[in-house]
Formats: sequence, C-alpha cells, structure tokens
Amino acid sequence: MAQRYANEILRPHIVPYVAAINDFFLLMHDNAKNHTACLVENFLEVETIQRMLRPACSLDLNLIEHVWDILRQRVAARPRPPNTVQDLEIALRQEWNSIPQSLIDDLIASMLNKCGAVLAALEDHTPY
Repeated sequence: MAQRYANEILRPHIVPYVAAINDFFLLMHDNAKNHTACLVENFLEVETIQRMLRPACSLDLNLIEHVWDILRQRVAARPRPPNTVQDLEIALRQEWNSIPQSLIDDLIASMLNKCGAVLAALEDHTPY
C-alpha cells in the first residue's frame, strides 16, 4: 500500500503541486500505516516535502471524511436501508444534496481550532 500511495498519489499529484506552491506547501495526511511507512517517509524526504506533524491518535483534519460520516449516518437513519448498489447510489445522492450548506460552513469554520489543537498537542492527544 505504501508503494502504491507513493506511486499513484504522491508522485503524480503531490510532487507537481509542491513545485507550483514552493515554500508554502505543507503536506497534511493522517497517520495511516501507508502514510507513515519508511518508504513514504524516505520518498517525502528525497522530494523535500514538509509534513504537518500530527499526534498518532489525532482527530481527522480531512473535512471530506466528516462529510462521509454525515452521509453514512443519514443513509443509516433512513426508514428503509438501500438493498442494492443502485439504491445506495440514489440514497447517497439524495442525502448529499440535502446536506445544508450551513453544516459544511461549520465544518470549515472549525478547522482553525482543530489545526491549532493538533499543533499545540504535538505528539499528544487533542481535546476533540
């Protein structure tokens, strides 16, 4: 998985983006095993890509993960759960379209505090 992460995500997408951003780029990925593998650490070092240090059990700073969780909860709360892939696709699209923009705005607004908590915690747990 680490090799695939380096070859399919980092090399074709992140490396060119870092070159465009220059000194202002800071990679934020979670502490999944394929993100912290020696192979990936070495790749990032060779490419001189700086990473945001995150505690091992920190909150997820990827907003889309929070949206996926909202979708999962909304689909699970339906009176009739989807029985087929097509039903699931329809349910997900309906629920996606019904998420209020204010909920997304709140998630975005929470990022400053969440990033601050991760940076303040260094290698410890965050209060979230």
